[in-house]
Amino acid sequence: MLRITDARTGESVDPAPVRRGLTRVEAHVPGYDTGALRVLLVADLLVRALELGGTPVWGVLTGERQHAELRVAVAALGIRPLEDRRDIGPGLGEAQVIHVVQEGGSTPDGVRVAVAPVHSDVPDAAQVADPTALRLALLSPHRSTPMRLDAAVLSEAHDTLVRRRRAVAAWARQPSRPIPDEARTRLRTAWEDDLDVPAVLDVLTWVESAPGLPDGARFETYAYADRLLGLDLTRDLGTPA
Repeated sequence: MLRITDARTGESVDPAPVRRGLTRVEAHVPGYDTGALRVLLVADLLVRALELGGTPVWGVLTGERQHAELRVAVAALGIRPLEDRRDIGPGLGEAQVIHVVQEGGSTPDGVRVAVAPVHSDVPDAAQVADPTALRLALLSPHRSTPMRLDAAVLSEAHDTLVRRRRAVAAWARQPSRPIPDEARTRLRTAWEDDLDVPAVLDVLTWVESAPGLPDGARFETYAYADRLLGLDLTRDLGTPA
């Protein structure tokens, strides 16, 4: 069962306390910058994790300014569409509201997920040549860890994506095999423990090199994990070897 840490209380809470009840995930950003992109990505991760658990989710954006720039970034980074907070009221059947906020930022009532700042040396991060590499770079550290984004970090994320996409495309040429129980359990344990993306990525590293795993099982495990990560890991399927 997914648990997240409420930044107000430090306690672990259930983001979906009512079975089949609607959870609203509200991303709060003061404007457009790299820190705001990280907040939006954490909100997207939470939406995806809740959906994988069968919870109806409603994603909402609360932005004070630069709405057009934020919308462009949402599309470029593969973030699920977010409704504008100015245009909505409470959701029908809404059982929980979770606010995803920048650390030290606004403090709305209710459960809060705090996201540490980004110190960026990239002038306009959303305009990089490979937005998915930016997504991976911003999600790789745990959200509670401040990070520095620079050209070297983006290059490393890009190279990781290229390698893993090539591997996934190669594995897809082999007969499909079920996701190993150990891999599925380790993935779910990781992302259900406060959205621990670094642990999810560690599982993928293990799957990539674990001896004895059929390539078809590696492929299915990566495709399954990508439902959470949103890294388009199957993009190169069908390309020449």
